[in-house]
Amino acid sequence: MLLNTRAAGILLHPTSLPGPIDHGDFGPHAYYFIKFLDDCGVRVWQTLPLGPTHADLSPYNCKSAHAGNPLLISAELLRAEHWIEERHLTIPRREMLIAARKGFERYANIEQRAQFTEFTAQAASWLEDYALFQALRNSQGGIPWYDWPDELRDRNSSALKKARHSLNTALDQIRFEQFVFFRQWEQLRRYAHEHRVKIFGDMAIFVAHDSADVWAHRECFQLDNCGHPTVVAGVPPDYFSLIGQRWGNPLYDWRNHEDEVINLWIERMRTQARLFDLVRIDHFRGLESYWEIPATESEPRAGHWVPGQGDKLLTALRQFCGDLSLIAEDLGFITEEVDQLRRRHNLPGMHVLQFGFDGDPHNRHQIHAHHPENVVYTGTHDNDTTLGWFNSLTPAIQDQVLSYFGYPAEPMPWPLIRYTMASVAQLAIVPMQDILGLDSAHRMNTPGVAEGNWRWRFSWEQVPEHIANRLAHFTWRYGRDNR
Repeated sequence: MLLNTRAAGILLHPTSLPGPIDHGDFGPHAYYFIKFLDDCGVRVWQTLPLGPTHADLSPYNCKSAHAGNPLLISAELLRAEHWIEERHLTIPRREMLIAARKGFERYANIEQRAQFTEFTAQAASWLEDYALFQALRNSQGGIPWYDWPDELRDRNSSALKKARHSLNTALDQIRFEQFVFFRQWEQLRRYAHEHRVKIFGDMAIFVAHDSADVWAHRECFQLDNCGHPTVVAGVPPDYFSLIGQRWGNPLYDWRNHEDEVINLWIERMRTQARLFDLVRIDHFRGLESYWEIPATESEPRAGHWVPGQGDKLLTALRQFCGDLSLIAEDLGFITEEVDQLRRRHNLPGMHVLQFGFDGDPHNRHQIHAHHPENVVYTGTHDNDTTLGWFNSLTPAIQDQVLSYFGYPAEPMPWPLIRYTMASVAQLAIVPMQDILGLDSAHRMNTPGVAEGNWRWRFSWEQVPEHIANRLAHFTWRYGRDNR
């Protein structure tokens, strides 16, 4: 079950929170945001994946499908633990985290030390591989694992034993950072639950090539003897990109290692259950069939569809992952087979209002075509902001939009926010940019564009005083806040 009652949510990645450094974190502003949600009658906070990113900052291209991004660790909260001093708040983050580990070793109490021991034991199935991967990657100058010396690339047992010994201090540091990440996140999640806010996460269907997951589980992916993909993931042309997208992620080796791939997914989902109350499976259609592009081809159009193992995988996930609510991101090129797979496994899908104005009165994204079990959005992190989207439309399409909503007096984006809240869909999500009425300069991501994404942040000065009351009225009026 998605939720027991109708609810509203706001989409905001923690990196977009305000704060004194160049990205948001789990510190005081995150707690204030939860209080803001509560004041608005908003019961869901949707984030993007929380993993450690590469240089492109994409949370869908992480160094681990399990680990948390240490950049999200709050220095202010470490200071409150007395693990760092005031002077450490303004030094480079890497130095601050090293100082925090030294402070932990010196000042942590018995309970905190026991929590650290328990965490490293419970997370060992992924933590040890990730810690070694990250330590080796740093020692190799940050180059990807498939360019490491052969004995490290291929996980020669004696070479790895020697590396663990020589990198012991670095391994301890990485274990500590993951302990702190999960500890701070779980404290924040408890605070959210105290304010009746559920946390809605996102899980990428594929994993990054340069990741601990692929390095440690090469048999699960279609790679050559040197660790390079033979085929890669992407999508053909659709309404996100007219030329298609070549993502470059290695594809799973379902044909030869089906059981191992399913086990990999089960472990990934167990980590998601530790982080979130609800999880969206990104690019759900890839479970029914996925777009396979030869690694030697640069053009997305060179790919073709290959049947997936969605039924077996979803059955296994439901068996092993308990009560975690799953949502299917069923956007892009969706066939009847994809829709049937989603329905067989009772997964909610998505409606996106920005996609509803192609002239087809049966378009499933229009308000009158919504289904109660689904999740409705004004737009997602991959869309333009609603104001930016509307401003980019031709006058004729703008008139079509306004006509559909009865020529509302409210300025954009509020008509779409109002009708998103009014939808019969059980859960309604609005990106924070739309709440603030921001234009295209504030979009989070432009699919198919490699540079300049994932950097958007807001400030509390941008939040008008009346917004909380306005949203509280919407959530009450449309039955989404049952106080």
